[in-house]
Amino acid sequence: MLMLTDIVATSREVAATRSRLKKSAHLAGILRQCESAELAAVVGFLCGELRQGRLGLGPRTLSRLRTEPEPTNSTVTVLELDAAFQTLEDLSGRGVASEREQVLSALFARLAADERTFVVRLILGELRQGALESILLDALAEAAHVSVESVRKAMLFAGNAADVAVSAFRGGETELLAFTIKLFRPLRPMLAQSAKTAAEAFSRTAPAAVEYKLDGARIQLHREGDRVAIYSRYGNDLSEALPEIVELGRSLSARSLVLDGEVIALRADGRPQPFQVTMQRVGRRLDVAAARADLPLQAFFFDCMYADGRVLVGETNSLRWEALCAAVPPEARVTRLTAGAADEAEVALRAALASGNEGVVVKALGSSYDAGLRGAGWVKVKPAPTLDLVVLAVEWGSGRRKGWLSNLHLGARDPETGGFVMLGKTFKGMTDAMLEWQTEKFQALATERSEWVVKVRPEVVVEIAFDGLQKSSTYPGGLALRFARVKRYRPDKPASDADTIQFVRELFERVG
Repeated sequence: MLMLTDIVATSREVAATRSRLKKSAHLAGILRQCESAELAAVVGFLCGELRQGRLGLGPRTLSRLRTEPEPTNSTVTVLELDAAFQTLEDLSGRGVASEREQVLSALFARLAADERTFVVRLILGELRQGALESILLDALAEAAHVSVESVRKAMLFAGNAADVAVSAFRGGETELLAFTIKLFRPLRPMLAQSAKTAAEAFSRTAPAAVEYKLDGARIQLHREGDRVAIYSRYGNDLSEALPEIVELGRSLSARSLVLDGEVIALRADGRPQPFQVTMQRVGRRLDVAAARADLPLQAFFFDCMYADGRVLVGETNSLRWEALCAAVPPEARVTRLTAGAADEAEVALRAALASGNEGVVVKALGSSYDAGLRGAGWVKVKPAPTLDLVVLAVEWGSGRRKGWLSNLHLGARDPETGGFVMLGKTFKGMTDAMLEWQTEKFQALATERSEWVVKVRPEVVVEIAFDGLQKSSTYPGGLALRFARVKRYRPDKPASDADTIQFVRELFERVG
């Protein structure tokens, strides 16, 4: 029977080493010790995810509980912690706040200080690290004696490592290879590569179609009969926050569907609102009806991965678009043009920009839907190139910015080590409101402080515009951003979706 203290110790050991092999060995060791009933919870805890999802508990309540007297000996098992989380999830109705307080007090009274810190970060979602998840998949393959390839394929369709782990230990390769789309189990979205011009993107994908690239929030719609669910790009259920999109889903002609698209707020003239405006609605959980009246959202879909019993991810982009057109009316589809030549792709890009969109995605007509991957079949083009990077540290400002955390240290994800590779710094593009927000946010995420620099947990993704990349001996990745500036923060993206150092190097080879 695994104790929580075993998980905390493993998490600490993994964090203390930079070696991917050693991290994987620590994780494989703890997975081998799991009983079958413990496996899903253990994998979730190590990945920083609760199988119950978000519990709606804030830092104020949790910080107060951390100050209670500690026990002489910690006796909480993994299954007891998971059961406590399930009890919190099941509570509802009048007096729920008081009941939650009682459950949490009883739990924290049995936890040592390091366990309390771990549980708090787990509840608040502060332990999620995509790089660690990648290493855990390698460890799972080793511990369950299955191939890494079968584990990773299953992960694309499962959406969470816990389900993959259970299948790997229970049914081995056979059960892992049987993973495919399952309704109401969101799969990982396909991502796009980048090009500097539409002509270049066309040359890499022809024959191709060109779709307008919307500056909205990525969604995935699942439907079976009257049941409709809307998921975020990393699997959170947004259905209650987006009732108009649920209603749209019920109105579609197909009885069962899985669609990929974006949700966006539009101005009265039909032009897109800024991304931050859209996110005000997407993140809203209270007074949704009033918010909907003030700021209605519209969905635009661009791919169909499943329709009326047919799994379409392995089919061509052309066939999937036909299935989308059969199920979804034109007003709920992205603008799409078939390009027969590079100059037609450039014309489409200019039209997309003129209509207020941020660019285009050029898609190979023969490409499959590569769930969870940055597939070569999709190539995005934006006038100012951007990268989604992770904030590693922040420097205190001076002059007018004195008292605010200002200069960001920016890193790309490194799947090989499970860490991040620094590419540069920037203090440009920040409004006063952004400075105020990030000063509060990054102090809460601080892991180490000095007079000028606050190092933070690598969790916050920021979209960075830049004028190019250059070779650099200053940074360990050998590359640095030129004229980097903040475009926006990406609360819709976890660190696991940040761009990788390998992608940055490929981008440098193409566009410099």
